[in-house]
Amino acid sequence: MFFWYKLLSYLFYPFAYFFLYLRKFKKKEHKTRYKEKLSHIKTRRGDGRLIWFHVASVGEAMSILPLVDFLKKEKEINKILITTITLSSSQILDKRFEQDEKIIHQFLPLDVPIFVSKFLSHWRPNLAIFIDSEIWPNLITDIKKKKVPLLLINGRITKKSFLRWNFFNSFAKKIFGKFDLCIAANKQSENYLKILGAKNTKNYGNLKFAKSKTANGRQLNSSLLSKIESRKIWCASSTHYNEEILCGKTHLELKKIYKNMLTIIIPRHVNRVGKIKDQLAKYNLSVCLYKDSDKITESTDVLLIDAYGESTKFYKIVKCVLLGKSLVESLKSDSGQNPIEASIFGCQVIHGPYVSNFSEVYEYLQSLNVAKKVNDIEELKDQLVEQLKTDKVINSEVIKKIEYYGETTLNNVLNEIKIYISK
Repeated sequence: MFFWYKLLSYLFYPFAYFFLYLRKFKKKEHKTRYKEKLSHIKTRRGDGRLIWFHVASVGEAMSILPLVDFLKKEKEINKILITTITLSSSQILDKRFEQDEKIIHQFLPLDVPIFVSKFLSHWRPNLAIFIDSEIWPNLITDIKKKKVPLLLINGRITKKSFLRWNFFNSFAKKIFGKFDLCIAANKQSENYLKILGAKNTKNYGNLKFAKSKTANGRQLNSSLLSKIESRKIWCASSTHYNEEILCGKTHLELKKIYKNMLTIIIPRHVNRVGKIKDQLAKYNLSVCLYKDSDKITESTDVLLIDAYGESTKFYKIVKCVLLGKSLVESLKSDSGQNPIEASIFGCQVIHGPYVSNFSEVYEYLQSLNVAKKVNDIEELKDQLVEQLKTDKVINSEVIKKIEYYGETTLNNVLNEIKIYISK
């Protein structure tokens, strides 16, 4: 199977530039830096020890921030390279580390042998750490050929991806067996990783419970805060297609009870904001984009967030957060978004019936009475009406439990990483 995968990747090579250019035309790639995916690298490596993290998208990028906060203080680490795939994750990391000379962000090259070889020859990592479920066979194979320690951290294998990998079990064992250490995000993933051939597997819990120190100090603009703080506010975060319409309909029902209602919608993919605004306008909802928040008025129904990395600012001021990708049945095989960040900031988390990707996390939060399941928009409305009767009150004991869970997980993962840094 690996032979055929590698052959197909060689055959794809002549079309790679056209493929990325087409994605750039559709605004799915950075307008100039997309060439990094072809291993056109302009940034110098520099001397010394380089630790490399690879993440796919926004959620994984946010999950490594606590690790990066600690590791960049280590004197024996000269550079930390972070690679991503999506435009959204790059925007968050570039904003977060633009003033930090120790952190380098690059786009991961396509999994084509010539690009992979050029990338690894340039960066010469001393340790490679993949996050979540990022598995690229050519890249992983070449990393091990160069005898670079390879870790999978917060490994998450869904049932859908497990069945796909297990269909080619011998191929899976050849790839997963190359990891020196796999730290699973949950019990199910730990079992799946073992079946797929991971030799050294551990489970310390979900790293996404760890709280980044750099996120704590970010505050909402005082001008915007003064305009909305007296209103009844709820937030829908990480929403997907059609969920924004459900939120708009819920807002109209809530407005019958609370005249000064404001709904904040943070879509998972901000490139959709234009379409979302048009959809909500059909319901006679007044929508203001975040970039135009100086124009918000008392008659604004929806504040639509059109930038990445802003969610924590709103979690600090709202009481209730609906986590998306949980209400639409068509997404149920790959459903749920990370509710941990909202819970850490003392929000009551509401979710739909479809949360397969984070089922263990939701079970834990439900045990703390932090998360509530709703099955439809009628139940969503009822839950919000009840919650909005009172102001937000932080339950310090619950927050301590969540933070302790996160700190324990983070410390255990850091200790494992340090073993490989010192080698």
